[in-house]
Amino acid sequence: MCIGVPGQIHSIDGNQAKVEVCGVLRDVDLSLVGCVDETGASRLGQWVLVHVGFAMSLIDEDEARDTLAALQNMFEVEPDVGALLYGEER
Repeated sequence: MCIGVPGQIHSIDGNQAKVEVCGVLRDVDLSLVGCVDETGASRLGQWVLVHVGFAMSLIDEDEARDTLAALQNMFEVEPDVGALLYGEER
């Protein structure tokens, strides 16, 4: 099973971005979604689903927040979900 974790793009440098997931900044490759939208506007501030260091797709903010809330609820009963949300350090 593959899980994409929602994160918000905080900075972009070429195809690489810093994406915040639950307060943790992660290095994420934007090659699959692009660093600009169809009008040429930066994706800065947009939400993406992150899987193994890649932004797999764009996601709207409401859906992102709902998904994060569901994952945080899962974390309460299954601590292994914490690695997805907060990184391997927890």
